[in-house]
Amino acid sequence: MNFPRFWAKGTARQLNSRGKPVIFSTWRWSDSSLSEAQSLADQAARRIAERFVKDGKLPSRGYGYLNRPFREPVLRESRNGSGEPSFVITRNSYGATVLNTARIMFLDVDAEDQDMNRSPGLLSRLFGAKPKPKSASASPAEQRMLGSLKQWLNQHPDWNCRVYRTRAGFRILATHELYDPESATSNGIFAALGVDPLYQQLCKVQKCFRARLTPKPWRCRASLPPSQWPWADAKAEAKFRDWQSRYTELCRPWATCALLGTFGSGEVHPEIKPVIAHHDESTRADSKLPLASYEGSSGKG
Repeated sequence: MNFPRFWAKGTARQLNSRGKPVIFSTWRWSDSSLSEAQSLADQAARRIAERFVKDGKLPSRGYGYLNRPFREPVLRESRNGSGEPSFVITRNSYGATVLNTARIMFLDVDAEDQDMNRSPGLLSRLFGAKPKPKSASASPAEQRMLGSLKQWLNQHPDWNCRVYRTRAGFRILATHELYDPESATSNGIFAALGVDPLYQQLCKVQKCFRARLTPKPWRCRASLPPSQWPWADAKAEAKFRDWQSRYTELCRPWATCALLGTFGSGEVHPEIKPVIAHHDESTRADSKLPLASYEGSSGKG
């Protein structure tokens, strides 16, 4: 997994075409020391400033996780029986906690056009339960995803997975075997089950699978955090802690995902059992609480 311990912000100053000073800044990281991270950040900031002076262009921001590790603090780490990292829990840029697993496969499949409240009935119907009324028919996105899953399970009888409903689609947790997130095997599973391409790239860059444990702030009527780790000073950290307390309280009435069922062979790898327990408890997957789904605007602070 790729979560550098040390991060630093570098800055550089240049004059624009009107002779006014412009400050350029960027973050860089290190697994060795804060001083190395600072040196790399200062060098990168100077390169950005020099490029701006030379041709008036700045590097494209793009998707941050496509070419660099996430700037996230590690809140908890767990190792397997061999002493290798099994999972870490981090806090992402908008304050939610995230489960990152070295070899335990989570898959995110988006389905923005579906009525997610109908998903339990659809899954039951697809996998052989009594048909539901015609009014509960699946949307095209549901049909594609659930059809792909059924076909995959028919072709791979050793497979076992837990399926969860999320606000924007489905989360699949493979329980029977461990996987390398950068392997060709994982790529084939991603493609077969329609996993979002950006999530696939994220797994390669971060060298892990990811599953968000707590709601996005705006979905539980919370504001965005006032700052991101590492904090500039003790005052900035104190403001973040105040925000964190409010956010935690606003999360209480909501679930992050809901367990729909377990499908396949029934096999559960020993290393995966504690991760299932932690994931389901943290997301409140069995709580019957509604999914956090408020879509109002959220100010920063």
